[in-house]
Formats: sequence, structure tokens, C-alpha cells
Amino acid sequence: MRRNYQGRSGSFVRSAEGEQGFWPSYADMMSAVALILFFLMLLSYIQNLITGNDLQNTQEVLADTRAQLSLTRSQVEEAESELQRVTIDLDEARLTLDEQKSILTEQSAQLDEQSALLASQKDELAAQDKLLADQKALLGEQEQYLNAANKELLEMRGRMQTIAVLRLSILEQIRDGVVAVMGDASKVSIGDNGAIVLDEGVLFDFGSSAIKPAARPTLDRLVEVFRSFLADSENARYVDSIVISGHTDSTGSDAENRVLSTDRANAVLDYLLSAQKGELNAYAQYFCAAGYGETRPVASNNTEEGRAQNRRIEISITLRDDTIMDIVESYLELDLPESAAAQAAEGSQG
Repeated sequence: MRRNYQGRSGSFVRSAEGEQGFWPSYADMMSAVALILFFLMLLSYIQNLITGNDLQNTQEVLADTRAQLSLTRSQVEEAESELQRVTIDLDEARLTLDEQKSILTEQSAQLDEQSALLASQKDELAAQDKLLADQKALLGEQEQYLNAANKELLEMRGRMQTIAVLRLSILEQIRDGVVAVMGDASKVSIGDNGAIVLDEGVLFDFGSSAIKPAARPTLDRLVEVFRSFLADSENARYVDSIVISGHTDSTGSDAENRVLSTDRANAVLDYLLSAQKGELNAYAQYFCAAGYGETRPVASNNTEEGRAQNRRIEISITLRDDTIMDIVESYLELDLPESAAAQAAEGSQG
């Protein structure tokens, strides 16, 4: 009979009558444990392989992620820089916009002022147009007045020229008549003052107021010329006076020269009014005499030639002021247009 082992493991031992022994069970258990450990190690290895691959992939992904992160950071920095630049540009744009708004506001105010000024100028232009129309109408009236005035002026000029020609004509007749009688044109002339000038020697001896006999034909010729001229009423109406004036040089005293010049002028006048049976007495109202002594020289008294020119008798014809004034008044009486007359009155008041 087989010995059975008894001890602390006795509880695990069964009898030979059908129970399994301890060692086979232990071996099976150890095999199972070894198999389990093998599987565990295999699983661990597989897991390590898988984990290693995953780690490598993860590292690669991590590297890619880091690279992507670096790129992203760079892009972010660039974006931040761009954002900063855009912000600055935006601030500048806002500032520019504010400036533009201020400028726009100012320009709007200026536009309002310009509009108001334009409206004012339109009103002023309308007033100017009205004034221009009024002035055109006034111009038409003044043109009519000027045409009438020019016509009247031409008539007035013609009458004045007639008087001037008439005066010059009688002077030339006197001169030519005296020259014809004397035969010497050097002794008689028409002066700058429009008077007939007779040298002293033609009528008088030096220092004398008695008319020389040789001068009588010359004075007779003067009587004929004056009588013929004054007999025409058209001529006589323009004459105010015929003045016989005596002049001397500076030799002698002033009083003596005044007396001598006056006596000579009166001697000529007396002869003209008494000669040829007093033919000029009918026209005596036109004649007068005056003596000026040495007060009106025509040349220097420092030379003999100059003194000889100063010793002279002058015959001048003075035209009637009222006749000339009649001509002027007839011109002034020309009717003015009412508007032109009003402007003339305003001009005289200004």
C-alpha cells in the first residue's frame, strides 16, 4: 500500500482511490502561469511595439505640430504686426477723416457764404441791368441832344468865325489901304494883339503930336475904309469900339510920355472924324482915343531899334460882348433832355 504524504498540504492530497495528486496539479498550474506570463509578455511586447510606433508617430506629429506651431506663431506675429500697422493706418485714417470732416464743414460754410454772395451778386446784377437799361435810354436822349447841340455848335462856330473873319478883314483892309497910299509895307503891320500898328514916323515927327502933312493921305484912306465898313449894318452890329491908342518909348518922364501918347491918339481921332467933310461923324460913337505912354512896350527900350518900335499908334477893333453873348446864349438855350438836364444839375451841385 502506497504511503500517503500528510502535512500542511495534506488537505490537498487525495487518496489513490480516484483523486488527483498534488504534483500534476502544480505542474499544470505552473504551465498555466507560464503561459499566462508568456501571453502577458507577448501582449506587453506587442503593446511596446504599438506604443513605440505610436510614440514615434506622436513625436513626428509633435514635431510637425511644433513646426506648425512655430509657423503659426510666425504668422501670428506677422498678423499682430499687420494688425498693429492696420491699427496705425486706421488711427491715421480716423485722424484724416476728422480733418476731412473739418475741412468739409469749413467748405460747407464757405459754400453757404458763396451762395449768399452769389444771391447778392444776382440782385446787384439785376440792379445793374436796370441801371444799364436806364443809361441806354439816357444815352439815346443824350445822343439826340448831342446831335442838336452839334448842329447848334456848328452854327455858333460859323457865326464866330464870321466875326473873326470880319475883324481880320477890316484890319487887312486898313493895312492894305495904308500900304497902297504909303507905298511902304514896313511902316504898317498887324500886331500880335490883332491891332493895326503904325510907326511914329508915318504920322508924327519925333516928340511931336502934330500930324505931318504927308500923313494925311494915309489917314484919309483910313476914313474911307472905316466908313465903308461901318456903313454895312451887318458889320456895325458886331463892333463895340474902334480904339486909337498912342504909345511912346521910355525916353523922358512918365508924365510927359502919357501926355504925348494921349495927344497923338487924340490928334489921329480928331483928324478921322473931321476929314472928308466929317463922313465918320455918323459913326463917332464907335471911336475913342487912349494914351498909354511907355507902359506897353513891344520891344526893349535899351536899343534904338526897340525904342523906335515902341513909338507907335495902334488901331484896334473891339467886338461887342453882348453880340458874342447872344450867340453863346442862343447855344445855351438849346433844350436839354429832362434826364440830361437833371444830371447836369446834379453835376453842378456836386
